[in-house]
Amino acid sequence: MTKYLSCLIVVGLISLTSCGDTKREEELIQREKAIAQKESQFAEKEADYLSLIKMRDSLKTVQDSTVYFSWPDSISGIWSSKVICTESNCNDYVIGDQRVDNWEFAQDSTGLITRVLNNKNEIVRTYAAKFSPAGIQLKFKTDSLADKQVVMNINLDNIKSDKLTGKRNISVDNKCSAVFNVELTRPNPKK
Repeated sequence: MTKYLSCLIVVGLISLTSCGDTKREEELIQREKAIAQKESQFAEKEADYLSLIKMRDSLKTVQDSTVYFSWPDSISGIWSSKVICTESNCNDYVIGDQRVDNWEFAQDSTGLITRVLNNKNEIVRTYAAKFSPAGIQLKFKTDSLADKQVVMNINLDNIKSDKLTGKRNISVDNKCSAVFNVELTRPNPKK
């Protein structure tokens, strides 16, 4: 009988222990389900976030790629220029050199252009122009028959109603270059 009682006690202990294990197992399963649900919710939020970032970047690209085909009234017309050489390794351009001209923002059959006019109102140079939210880009290149191959790029990236500022980079025969500060202001009306 003692054997029978010992077996019964052992079987009882095992069943009590296994009942506790079942309860713990059930708790672990519930925790795992809760964690899986939180992970799923987090994955959805992360997907939404990544989608919003992609949308923002695509909208920014569209905005940055906007190019205008006519000058707004605030830019169109004549501006007085002050161009000062700030860097140079060319003999033709000396640091500190300053030039004052009039610039006309206009358009013709080729699109937007900017003409540089001397004090006699003669055209010195005509730049091909692009205008976008990023600023105004002007380009000039001598033709292939010119003695010197000159490439000029101007980026006017600070645009205000009364002042345009930026940089002009010049390359001559791919051998030397110069950088200029460019400042354009509306001329004072004559009285």
